[in-house]
Amino acid sequence: MEQIITFLPDQKSIRLKAGVTLLNAARRAGVKITTRCDGKAACLMCKVRVDEAYAHALYPPTDAEKRKLGQLLEQGTRLACQAKVGASVSVHVPEDPLKAAIRKQLERQQQEDDDWF
Repeated sequence: MEQIITFLPDQKSIRLKAGVTLLNAARRAGVKITTRCDGKAACLMCKVRVDEAYAHALYPPTDAEKRKLGQLLEQGTRLACQAKVGASVSVHVPEDPLKAAIRKQLERQQQEDDDWF
């Protein structure tokens, strides 16, 4: 049975069968989730957040996730390369760090420009 995976804040959704990882679902949906280890739970760059209401929608954390994330699991953080979809779910994808830095710099520049007028 197909499940709907929605990636926030982009609001991009895709229908896939249960058992696919969030990383693979994101790639198929055209959502960029940064990773360097190509899904081996080594780099920790693919952290995503799942609200408590959707925690049941993912398979239980893998041993690798438990070792790498520890208490972050309790806050809804999962590794997209390891977390598998069991039911329809919404996933929060953090902003790419480079994009975030550029956005912040542009906001500062805009504020400085506004202060001059």
